[in-house]
Amino acid sequence: MNVVLETKHLTKAYKSFKALDDVSITIYEGDIYGLVGENGAGKTTLIRAVSGLIFPTSGSYELGGVDYKDPKISKVKERMAAIVESPALYLNMNAYNNMVMQAQLIGDVDPKDIDTILNDVGLGYLINSKKKAKDFSLGMKQRLAIAMALLNKPKFLILDEPMNGLDPEGIIEVRNLILNLNKTQKITFLISSHILEELAKVCNRYGFIHKGKLIQEIDAKDISTFSEEHLKVKLNDNEKGYELLKKDYQKVEQRDNYIYVFGTVDVNEIIEKLRKENLNILEIATEKPSIEDIYLKIIGGKNV
Repeated sequence: MNVVLETKHLTKAYKSFKALDDVSITIYEGDIYGLVGENGAGKTTLIRAVSGLIFPTSGSYELGGVDYKDPKISKVKERMAAIVESPALYLNMNAYNNMVMQAQLIGDVDPKDIDTILNDVGLGYLINSKKKAKDFSLGMKQRLAIAMALLNKPKFLILDEPMNGLDPEGIIEVRNLILNLNKTQKITFLISSHILEELAKVCNRYGFIHKGKLIQEIDAKDISTFSEEHLKVKLNDNEKGYELLKKDYQKVEQRDNYIYVFGTVDVNEIIEKLRKENLNILEIATEKPSIEDIYLKIIGGKNV
């Protein structure tokens, strides 16, 4: 697979504080790569670095196999785009004129592409509208920003918290747009977000970052390693119940006043076993950890 972005021990320090600390990630052509982390984890710093907005203190990165210090990097960056932090729009212009202004900055844009792209992002109905961008919903502003980024036909698109502040409808619109662009235009994405459940609906690979450090990279297909379904039980006598269940089930754990039975189990069978031993069930539920739980587990946070 072709590598689109590779960071090598990337570090960004502000005096004694390391906003980014020895981070090495790899993004392949066709990926929708989710950079997962809490606010302040270093996601935006990494994005600003690989977008050329700041210089790393140490380490390096390559785009399409070209080192960021190589003069050829400017040519590579012509086929990438980034929306960092909030969308940069001309708020007193309508959607079409925003696109025209961006096209003039890029140069060599076919005017017909403006209509096509606005339709592609679901804003075709605004082509002849006088409505100004300042009056758009956050979701509309985000889609317009993506439309402007698409004018130079990027093959790599970086989005920093694209769903932050959006209402449920706006989140769905942006999510579907990302999936469609990845499928139909073969655009590779790097998306940072702390809205982890939404990332789980679009990403095929993840980088978990915490306090400036990359904790782990993982493929979506391997995430089941961290998201094993389990039965969570609370009894009047957890110790007795734990000793009983661990005889019959391969993986049973006791923690935080609960018993966890991992894997797919017959709940009715367990209930019957417990009742036969006169154990009172105070709570019982089948759980499958969310991606937030998985994040906490990977970074060594509270148990799930």
